[in-house]
Amino acid sequence: MPAIDPLDFFDVRSELSEDEQMVQDSVARFTDEKVLPVIREAFEEHRFPAELLPGIAELGLLGSSIDGFGCAGLNAVCYGLICQELERGDSGIRSFVSVQSSLCMYPIFEYGTHEQRERWLPAMARGEAIGCFGLTEPQGGSDPGNMKTHAKKNGGDWVINGSKMWITNGSIADLAIVWARTDEGVRGFIVEKDTPGFEAPEIKRKFSLRASVTSALFLDNVRVPKENLLPAVVGLKGPLSCLTQARYGITWGAIGAAQACLKEAIDYSADRELFGRPTSHTQTIQRRLAEMSRRITNAQLLSLRLGRLKDANHMHPSQVSMAKWNNVRMALDVARDARDILGGAGISAEYCPIRHMLNLESVITYEGTETVHELVIGKELTGVSAF
Repeated sequence: MPAIDPLDFFDVRSELSEDEQMVQDSVARFTDEKVLPVIREAFEEHRFPAELLPGIAELGLLGSSIDGFGCAGLNAVCYGLICQELERGDSGIRSFVSVQSSLCMYPIFEYGTHEQRERWLPAMARGEAIGCFGLTEPQGGSDPGNMKTHAKKNGGDWVINGSKMWITNGSIADLAIVWARTDEGVRGFIVEKDTPGFEAPEIKRKFSLRASVTSALFLDNVRVPKENLLPAVVGLKGPLSCLTQARYGITWGAIGAAQACLKEAIDYSADRELFGRPTSHTQTIQRRLAEMSRRITNAQLLSLRLGRLKDANHMHPSQVSMAKWNNVRMALDVARDARDILGGAGISAEYCPIRHMLNLESVITYEGTETVHELVIGKELTGVSAF
């Protein structure tokens, strides 16, 4: 009987196709060989490791689920595995790929014109153009319906005024997908970085996602040509459908962060001796490690099932809410417990749990807080919206 993989207790890998396993292996190698050697320093320096971008693009990880336009055309499970292996390195790296792929390339592909797709998607797949997603506002947060940013027609153009907050990739982006209220409803616009009146200052002094760029967006009479309107969607359906794509990837990404923390806890407890024996030989530590493994396994099975539903076009947004809520909470709890098992060493950046723990404090908040996802599920169960 083969030995059990501590990070894949139920052998979820055996449920993957050969192509899915190849994708996982290639991204895992990239994380081990390229991400892990630089990520601690990047986190400490509050710096996005842009030197990783060519390798990410070369592997086809940007817009990986899109068919054509220079994209890989992989299935949903492959995209999930990409997110899992990247976040095993760091949430900031997964966030970059998630925003580029699900929040920027997806709406251009799904709601844009053929000309917009031809112009932007191949360049974005090659990493030559970076995108950001402008939805969250300073006063809005979990209530996108309270949007203040507005766009008005002016001749053949649109003029946008407003601001966005907590925008991943904002200061390094070549284009922003900005959602604004119009007389017709909420519409999406492609705003290019050098457009007069558009600014994207970086938010400093973060203690989470430090290896990721987070920015504000300010739009002061920004004139956008009508050719930059995403024509195929009106209303909050547009941005919310993008968030569903990104949240799906997050459900897998959180598993990678938790796996990294579990491995660190297993290795450290085998070496750390207290009262004459390694801490891994004690019932207390073994029970805690077993609990981490149980919760990671549940999350793996949940995300795999979600991916299969997505590939069959049967995935419901509320199912994504349940998985995002469950898996990120799981990962944050695992990171915190792993940090504690390491004792005093747990607060050192020499070990990964404290970094993952800090990152996951953002992941559990962005793209839907726990409360929001609980209420989404509550609405499905009762038929009543409590928002």
